[in-house]
Amino acid sequence: MWNTVPHHGTSGNPSSEGAAVSEAATGTRALDRAADLVATVVHADEPLSFADLQDASGLAKSTTSRLLTALERSGLVERDPAGSYVAGRLFWLYAARHDPWEELVRLARPVMERLGADTGETVHLSVTRGDRVVQVAQVDSTYLLGTRDWTDIEVPAHCSALGKVLLAWGALDLPEGELERPTPTTLPDREAVRRDGERSRERGWALTEDELEIGLTGIAVPVFGIRGDVVASLGISGPTPRLAQRLDELGRRLLDQSAALSSLLRGPARPTPASRTARTEENEEVVA
Repeated sequence: MWNTVPHHGTSGNPSSEGAAVSEAATGTRALDRAADLVATVVHADEPLSFADLQDASGLAKSTTSRLLTALERSGLVERDPAGSYVAGRLFWLYAARHDPWEELVRLARPVMERLGADTGETVHLSVTRGDRVVQVAQVDSTYLLGTRDWTDIEVPAHCSALGKVLLAWGALDLPEGELERPTPTTLPDREAVRRDGERSRERGWALTEDELEIGLTGIAVPVFGIRGDVVASLGISGPTPRLAQRLDELGRRLLDQSAALSSLLRGPARPTPASRTARTEENEEVVA
C-alpha cells in the first residue's frame, strides 16, 4: 500500500481559484469603464452632462453614477456650476507644474531625430507665444555647413517657413504696422503674405528662400492637435543651393512625419460603444 501524502503544490480549491479570477476580471472591467469615462470627458469640446456620459459609455445609470462619484473623489473629473462634468483638478495641477510645451517637445523629439537622420538638415519645431513665433526644439544638421541654433530666437513670422505655417493655417495673425524686410526677397506686404499662405495650404507646406537671410532656405508643415487646430510647425532649414533641388522631397518627408506627430498628440482613439461592448463581453467570458 502506498501512503497517501497531502499535495501542497500549485493546485488548490477550484472554487477559490475561480473566485480570484472573477474578482480580478471584475476589477479590470471597472478600471476600463472608469478610464473610458475620464477619456470621454477630457476629449469633449464642452462639459458633458450625466446623461451624455451614460449614453456614451453604454453603462447602467447606477454604474455610471458610482464610477463618476469615485472619479470626482480622486480629482480626475469635477462638475461645473451647471452640474456638467469637466476634467478634474489633477489635470490642472499637472499642467501648472510643467512647461506647457514639455510634452510636445518630448513627443516630437524622435520624429525630429528621424527627419535629421534621413535628410541631414537642421530640423526645427516652433509654437506661438502670444503674437510671437518661438522655436522650442532643434536637431542640428549633420553637415559641416548647416544653420545656427534658432532655439528661443525671435524672427518675423512672415520671414520664416515655420512662421508662415502658423500664419497660413490661422494659428497666428500678422502684427499691425509695416512688415519688416530683412532681405530684398522678403514678402513685401500683407497681400503678398495672404497669397503665399494660399499656396502653402494648397501644397501642404510653406517655403522661404532667401527671405530671412540670403542663402538660407526653410520648409515647414503644420502639426495638428487634439481638436484639429494647428499647435506647432515642424520644419527643415539649410543652405539654399543644397535644398533647392530637394523641395518636393523634403516637403513630403515633413508631411509624413508631421502626420505621425499629430497622431501622437491626439492620443489613442476614443473607445466607441461597440468596442466597449466587445470588451465587456470579453471580460464577462473570463468571469464565466
